[in-house]
Amino acid sequence: MNEKTRTSGVVPPEVALGFDGLTLLKGMIAGEYPPPPIAETLGFGLVEAEPGRAVFEGSPGFRHYNPIGVVHGGFAMTLLDSALGCAVHTTLKAGEGYTTLEVKVNLVRAITKDTGTVRATGRLIHRGRTTATAEADLRDAKGNLLAHGTTTCMIFPAKK
Repeated sequence: MNEKTRTSGVVPPEVALGFDGLTLLKGMIAGEYPPPPIAETLGFGLVEAEPGRAVFEGSPGFRHYNPIGVVHGGFAMTLLDSALGCAVHTTLKAGEGYTTLEVKVNLVRAITKDTGTVRATGRLIHRGRTTATAEADLRDAKGNLLAHGTTTCMIFPAKK
């Protein structure tokens, strides 16, 4: 993601609901739709999307530090939450929506400004009619596990 040339925004619901989830996410990657403001705020972006899978990358920096001198856990949690939710989002049919019901994250290694680019990969575990679950991991460029998590999402059917 080239943060200097892309501006964030929100795709209007009437537009977003006109596409299946995977098409919308691929449109964001291609630059047809803006990334959400949180991506600009924290400096991360969606880099891959395929059925049941979504990948985000971000670069932790000093601006993400907490009072104890490492990157705040919320940075890792936000990337994981994004990968988890978007893994579910890839399965939505046009008109369907979803929301997160629960997220569980384990932070297993400190992240610093020297960690380099990190990658959160979300994978769908189950997609039912009204709920979906997914898992994700956050790794550095060497493949070291930094954090992992799971989510449960509620699916809203398309309005008829």
